[in-house]
Amino acid sequence: MNGARNQGAPMRNTAWLSMIAVAVCCTIYLSPQMPAQQSSLLRERAIKSFHWPDGRRAAVSLSFDDARLSQIDTGLALFRKLDVRVTFFVKSANIQERLAGWKQAVADGHEIGNHTVTHPCSGNYLFSLKNALEDYDLRKMAEQIDGANEQIRKMLGVTPKTFAYPCGQKFVGRGLDARSYVPLVAERFLVGRGYLDESANDPMVCDLSQAMGTPVDDLDFAQMKKVVDQAAHEGRWAIFVGHEIGQRGYQITDASALEALCNYLKDPANGMWLGAVEEIASYIQKQRAEHE
Repeated sequence: MNGARNQGAPMRNTAWLSMIAVAVCCTIYLSPQMPAQQSSLLRERAIKSFHWPDGRRAAVSLSFDDARLSQIDTGLALFRKLDVRVTFFVKSANIQERLAGWKQAVADGHEIGNHTVTHPCSGNYLFSLKNALEDYDLRKMAEQIDGANEQIRKMLGVTPKTFAYPCGQKFVGRGLDARSYVPLVAERFLVGRGYLDESANDPMVCDLSQAMGTPVDDLDFAQMKKVVDQAAHEGRWAIFVGHEIGQRGYQITDASALEALCNYLKDPANGMWLGAVEEIASYIQKQRAEHE
């Protein structure tokens, strides 16, 4: 009997050692450092599997919201001088005031995107108190979006393929009745661009219906370049969002800094792709299809 017990002891010890080894492996695998390491590996694989055209390191789009007068009065001549194409997300109710200018923007090859008819935002903004998203439902928001498309087609002869969320906000209603209107955008447009976001877009994983937009107003060239450099480091797509174009200030993109940025982005030595929102999103969509 003693001999039998002694023969069983090594087997029990081996079993215990196996269990301990499994526990140690699980502890290591589930340690707090592992998700970060795995995330980093996934990010590296995504970057390696996605390639911007012609060996470029990243993509950048310049977009301007609301159909503001300075975009026509100052912006068009600047972009013509620089031979640059941008995306104008127009509040269709504003087009008429510079109709000839907006027709010229189309003729110059700029993209026209949808920014709704009347730009509804949260009623917490005083300018939107009587046009508050909290008082909207999905039907009313659909009317805003479709109405803008109809007006843009009628006045400018183009149909927008991209959309920018007014104030970057994506909801209607309040409390238990609140709803996201992202699906309305997704079924109508290639891109829905946000605002006041904190990151450029990862081309392999970003939701094009909620593409991130980075403010460019009130920045100098060094600050703009910092955003571009980060996008280049990560192989991403930065979408700049501006409003007025002129002398640097609140909701004003500085014309001199903008010119310096465009010259930097157009220099082949810097390996950047400067393109309109639809152009770059279409490329991303094609690349994704090839990797499926």
